[in-house]
Amino acid sequence: MRENYFEDGKWWVSPYNFEPEVRQGLELPAKVEIHDATLRDGEQTPGVVFSIDDKIAIASKLDELGVDRIEAGMPAVSPQDATAITEISKLGLKSKIYTFARAMKADIDMALQCGADGVIIEVPIGYPKLKTQFGWTWEDVVKKSAPVINYAKENGLHAVFFPYDTTRARRSDLENMCKAIMDQSPPDAIGLVDTMGCATPEAIKYMVRWLTKMTELPVEIHTHNDFGMGVATELAAVTAGAQCVHSCANGLGERTGNAALEELMMGLHLLYGYDTQYKLGKIPELGALIAERSNISIARNKPVLGHGNFIRESGIGIDYVMNDPLVMFGTHPSLTGKVGEVVLGKKSGKASIIYKMGELGMGVLEDDKIAMILEEVKNAGIAKRDVLSHGEFANIVNAVKAK
Repeated sequence: MRENYFEDGKWWVSPYNFEPEVRQGLELPAKVEIHDATLRDGEQTPGVVFSIDDKIAIASKLDELGVDRIEAGMPAVSPQDATAITEISKLGLKSKIYTFARAMKADIDMALQCGADGVIIEVPIGYPKLKTQFGWTWEDVVKKSAPVINYAKENGLHAVFFPYDTTRARRSDLENMCKAIMDQSPPDAIGLVDTMGCATPEAIKYMVRWLTKMTELPVEIHTHNDFGMGVATELAAVTAGAQCVHSCANGLGERTGNAALEELMMGLHLLYGYDTQYKLGKIPELGALIAERSNISIARNKPVLGHGNFIRESGIGIDYVMNDPLVMFGTHPSLTGKVGEVVLGKKSGKASIIYKMGELGMGVLEDDKIAMILEEVKNAGIAKRDVLSHGEFANIVNAVKAK
């Protein structure tokens, strides 16, 4: 594990991330895996439908990035889903292939037929769901789950027990369920699932330690982003010992989405110092593919993927945007396959005008004319309520030159 907050030409994050007083309070596991659920949970985004070809293309790109595990879908949903998972399993990817399953032996059989390596076995445990949606008790959960977990393991599948809505479970229900499951059918790992994205980072850390103590199993963290903390809570889980984080590319998922794959990759590698195998430079390729196939565009200020992340309109520090980006940004644009850009508008300065004229091969002008161009650029930006195109800027420059 690295402790360098700076790497020339790549990143410059806070050195305080690696202060001994900060690190000594962390329980970081030696390795953290990423389990990506874009093809299942991501497709649950309202209006998103991935075809078989879409799923194969996305799985191939996830593997290319170095994702450890791919949740390729839920075969019980449709024959098309089962076909997609089967075809993905045949690709010979380095990523392990998982399916999503109910606590039913038939779902395990389908996972085996599809050639999966592992299975996520979902059952409810959140009290609102037990009480109102299902009318179950924790005993019902164990009765339904235990034989299915055993069946999956007996057939060579890596079995992850996934009691969802964990963060809204009653303490007694969770404790009793964990004890019974460990007595009757210990799985390979257990999921801590913040289905409604409503737990704080502190609560998540507490629950990771609690689940670890109750089960002595590897804990996997799966969160949603309802309070804008999906990535933060998953990284918090890692600092308490969680060994696997669940994600969706582009932050897809129900409601406000799941923890974003690309943000987790960057956070693990840069902020916590894991020597990951992830191909960070290929993140934009995956982002573009997901945006195209999901018909959901990427916000221009979205962390990691937004096209505006390395754009500078303000005149202050313009030179550094292109010549020494780490003065202006925590990561070098090239780390994720991007370039810096200077744009012109209301907030521009003289340095911006001079730089843009040089970039466009428009020559050099006297200071008074630069000032005139700047005034016109600012006025145009205010009127347009946006930045100017190259053509709009060229028209202003040519008009000033003609005076």
